[in-house]
Order: sequence, then structure tokens, then C-alpha cells
Amino acid sequence: MPGTGGEFSEQAFQPSAKPFTLDNVSKNDKLAEIARSQHPRILGTYGGEYSDPKLERMVAKVVGRLTFDPDNPNQTYRITILDSPNVNAFALPGGYLYVTRGLLALATDSAELAAVLAHEMGHVTANHGIERQRKEAEEALAGQVVSDVLGGGNTDANAALVRGKLRLAQFSRNQELEADAIGIRTIGRAGFDPYAAARFLQAMAAYGNLRSVSGASDSSLDFLASHPNAPQRIDLAMRHARQFGQPGIGDTDREAFLKGIDGLLFGDKPEEGFIRGTTFLHPKLGIGFSVPDGFVIDNSAAAVTATGPGDTAIRFDGVAIDQSVALEDYLRSGWVAGLDPASVQAGTIGGRPGAFAKARADGWQFDVAVVRDGGQVYRLLTAAPATSAALEPAARAVSGSFHFLSASEKAALKPLRVRVVTVGGGDTAGTLAAQMTGVDRKLELFQVINGLSAGESVRPGDKVKIITDR
Repeated sequence: MPGTGGEFSEQAFQPSAKPFTLDNVSKNDKLAEIARSQHPRILGTYGGEYSDPKLERMVAKVVGRLTFDPDNPNQTYRITILDSPNVNAFALPGGYLYVTRGLLALATDSAELAAVLAHEMGHVTANHGIERQRKEAEEALAGQVVSDVLGGGNTDANAALVRGKLRLAQFSRNQELEADAIGIRTIGRAGFDPYAAARFLQAMAAYGNLRSVSGASDSSLDFLASHPNAPQRIDLAMRHARQFGQPGIGDTDREAFLKGIDGLLFGDKPEEGFIRGTTFLHPKLGIGFSVPDGFVIDNSAAAVTATGPGDTAIRFDGVAIDQSVALEDYLRSGWVAGLDPASVQAGTIGGRPGAFAKARADGWQFDVAVVRDGGQVYRLLTAAPATSAALEPAARAVSGSFHFLSASEKAALKPLRVRVVTVGGGDTAGTLAAQMTGVDRKLELFQVINGLSAGESVRPGDKVKIITDR
């Protein structure tokens, strides 16, 4: 059995230049047709494919070991690594597996990656996707009946349909537990450490706690959102693992995993801008600004947002505006709800033409600042409760820090990457965490991505992950 003495030829599991291809799948395979239709949407949602041959070989080798499953010998799988910082993995009917680079950065060894992939394979093996599609079809039919009968005017009925749709958007708890059991059995038979599943569930819980403080790019795209995580689930995973023996059995293949992820992009892609503590920098747009201490920045495709104390929030985005339109006229054009026309005034931001205004609506007060850069207008919106005194200082801090980057500043900006380092004789978790750049809560993040509990020490000679732009 693989992992219990047998050796693999890594060449046998090398991916093609494109990790995911559908051309070699039978056109008559209905499951493949489903995958074919969904694949472009998944790529669009998760930032496309992440290309790194070294990483792809490592992941393919793990998948290769898992395919030697006597329960399902005829099932084949194709893997795509998604270029997303979110922590997620999922499968489509027909055997198509997806894993994000964010999940690869969180896992600590090959066994944990195997546990996640085997869980998703479990959904395929148990036909959960087919069952979910059948339920979705039933739900759609029921929805049409309700709509026809009620004419769409019954708010409670419509709300119930929406809740039903959300329930069907993820696997049921029983399906998740069934996939856990199948996955742990699969990795155990493949010779991987069966306790890796419980370890990764704990890592996700720790990451979730850290994220709730430090922010995340889009939690709806995370494994944490679609896979319920509870102490009881971890206990069940431990119980399944004990069927193979006591902790310490099985392969972790940690060294091969760490070699595979060394250099992995971490966090936002360069074309989406960089978050560095309380500062946002975008080399392609050539702009930067800072938010006050205590605010957490979140970068998404639509906008950059930041949340702070007392329900104060900041939003940054940009729109194309004809250069013949004065910025004061643009502010008055109707896109700002509750605008106070008397508050509109011209000014400068970052040495460029700008304009400012105030607005009030629905118990909130707003400060709006816009700045022109050729045909592009950047918008800075700060919001606070109507009774808050925090609006003005927060808004002025943001607009006052807004600036255009010089060529040297843009050239100096580099993306964050996972780097694997060897623990030296005088190193501690604290000293290694201090080497990390571009991230908040360095010690806590170091512990989470290395599977360390609070206070757990590192040993000389161990290999650990740090996050740095070097």
C-alpha cells in the first residue's frame, strides 16, 4: 500500500502545463459537462489558476497517493490550484478538485493537505454533489410554484425560499461528517497520518479566531464558511483516526510539503494592491493611503474597506469620469445619498485636484473625498454613526495620507511569500515571528501557520514557515 513501504515515481503524477483540462474528458459524461460549465465561473471567482510547477508536483503527488483507494478504484481526479488567498478546497461531480493557495499556506504538512483533499473526494465518492443538485432542482420547482401562486408578493414566503437556497448552497452537516469519515479512512489507507484531519480542523479554528480580529478578504469564499467547524467534529475526527492506532502513526511527509510551498504567494496579488499594517499601497494604480491605528483593512476586487472602533468604516474605490466634469459637480450628481450641497468644496489631495463633502442618511454621517488622476477619480468615503465624534479625525487622517507613489516606491513594493527557514540555536517562536514583514499579529500568525499552540517552543534544526516580502 502506498505510504506503507511502496514507493511512487513522482513523474507519474506530474501535472500538465495547465493543471486542469477538460478536453480529454468524454463529451458524453454528464458529470464532466457540469464541471465544464462551472469551471470558468470558479476561476473567475477565485482569481484564476496559480501556476508553480514545483507546487503542482507536490500537490499532484499527494493526490496520486490518495487515488489508490480500494473503495473507489475507478474514480479519477483532476486538481486545480486556485490563485486566491482564501482558505478553501472543494470538488465538482466527476472528480474535479480545487484547492486555494491560501489553504496550502495554512497547512503544515502533506498529511493535512491529504486530509482536506480526501474529505472533498469523499463528497464525490458519496455522490453528495448529485444529491445536492437534485435538492436544488426540487427547491427551484417549489419556488416556481410559490411564485406562481403568490405572485411574488408574499415577503415571508420569498424570505423562506431565500433561506432554503442558502441551506442548499453548502453540504449538510451529515454529509460533512460522512465526508470526514471517508476522508480519514482514505488517508489512513494511503499511509498518511490519520490524525492530520483533526489537526487541520484545529488549525482552521485558530485561523478563524485570528481572522476575526485581523480581517479577511472575503469570508464567504472560505472553507470556514462552507464547512462547519466545531469541537464535536474534531472529537469525531480523532475517534476515526484512532481506528488506525495511536498518534504518531502514518506519514506526514512534511519536508516534501514545505519544499513545495516555499516561495508560495501569500495574501493579495500584486495587481490587487498590498496591505501593510494600516497602509494600503497599489503599485499598478500608483497610489497609497493609511487608516488610523485600530482599523483593519480588507482588500477585495470591488473596493478596499477598513473597519475601526465605534462602527467607523472607510471605503476606497475608483471610477472613470470625463475630465471635463468638475469634481464639485460630480459630488452633486446624485451618487451620494443625503448629500449636504452647502458642504461641497474644492481642495487638493496628494497634490492633485480634489473635492470634499458631507452627507447624512439613516442614522449615519459621511465624509466624502474625491481626487482626480487623469480620467480616473478615486473616492474615499468615511462613515460613522450620526452621534459619533470619530468621523472628522478618521476622514482627515485618510485623505491627508493619500499620496501618489514615486517610481522608486512602486519598484520597492514586493508581494508577500511563504518562506521556509531552519530554526537556529538561539531562535524562538518570537524571534522568528519578528522576521516576518507586511502582516499584523506576527506571533499569532506564525503559530497558526506552523501548527504551534500558544507557548509551544521551536527546536533547532526544525523547518518553519515565515511570511516575508524578501
